[in-house]
Amino acid sequence: MKNRKAISAAVILAFMLSTNISRATTPADKEKMKPEELIAKHLESIGPAEARAAATSRVITGTVVVNFRQGGRGQAQGKAVLASQGAKNLMALVFGLVDYPQEKIGYDGQRVTISQIKPGVRTVLGRFLSTSDLAFKEGLAAGTLSSAWPLLDMASRSAKLQYDGLKKVDKRQLHALKYSPQKSSNLKVILFFDPETFQHARTEYHQILDSTVAANRPGDSVAQEETRVDIIEEFSDFKPEGKLMLPHGYKLQLEVKGPSGAVLYDWIVTLTQFEFGQLINEKEFNVESN
Repeated sequence: MKNRKAISAAVILAFMLSTNISRATTPADKEKMKPEELIAKHLESIGPAEARAAATSRVITGTVVVNFRQGGRGQAQGKAVLASQGAKNLMALVFGLVDYPQEKIGYDGQRVTISQIKPGVRTVLGRFLSTSDLAFKEGLAAGTLSSAWPLLDMASRSAKLQYDGLKKVDKRQLHALKYSPQKSSNLKVILFFDPETFQHARTEYHQILDSTVAANRPGDSVAQEETRVDIIEEFSDFKPEGKLMLPHGYKLQLEVKGPSGAVLYDWIVTLTQFEFGQLINEKEFNVESN
């Protein structure tokens, strides 16, 4: 009898444990964290409210290495500048090469402007951003490095946020938050946050489009019937700058897949100098005027 009771108790205990495990992974639990709660914890990870509010302008500089992994081969080194003031944003990755001088994208609060290799010819990244500029208009580009980061002031935004649970990304578990702007767009945006620190670790942009996209070197292009474009931003090496905790490592990856070929480029940026509170000439955010 004692053995039977022991076996019964073990069975009941095993059942209770399995029930608890199944509850831990139910879809209902995925919704336990509200977007507002996630954002609040994320903002705390950046710094005190007063410090966040005071950093209304930023000029961040460093170095960049671009790797042409598919649709071109090679590597180039250059200088990186990330500047922002309020909702305005600028990203400049300068290489100084004849066939690939720079990637320069600016948003002046009204429209997005993109540099050209020569009149009428843009880079692979520039071609995509010229038809899908939401990342800069919404302030998503460069994440918390930019004063335009929308999560700093969601009250002034009309975007819809949806918490999508913990997702495994590159062997890491990250909180996923879907970001849908008020203006209809077929660009899917997912923000990812570290579950322990709540720092913004990654942004993914996914889009299917019918357009002419670059396929070989920057500036080369072929017509595609249906093309998938994936852009990934990754943020790492978080260290204090003043009273803010900001990433010093920034990786931007572009992948284009279509019937006529594929492109895979990445830009690895190391940021070394941070300046806050500077008054930036508004013309700097319109790269066509530079």
